[in-house]
Amino acid sequence: MIKNEAALQKFERELARKEKVDVVRNLRLVEAMYEEARFLGVFPPRDPLSGIEVDVKIARVVNSVRKTPF
Repeated sequence: MIKNEAALQKFERELARKEKVDVVRNLRLVEAMYEEARFLGVFPPRDPLSGIEVDVKIARVVNSVRKTPF
């Protein structure tokens, strides 16, 4: 159980600030996930608009948030 939420948030912000972005590593991960999705037959989708309703609902909720705590 988290007793001091503010301290945890501060720690997480500082940790994220200190971490350096490794672009090459991130691109390798994206490429590997893409290849795995193609291998499993889930990408590209047969119907590109399949599930669009859920995406629209999620976008509406996300875009309705005015201010985040960070």
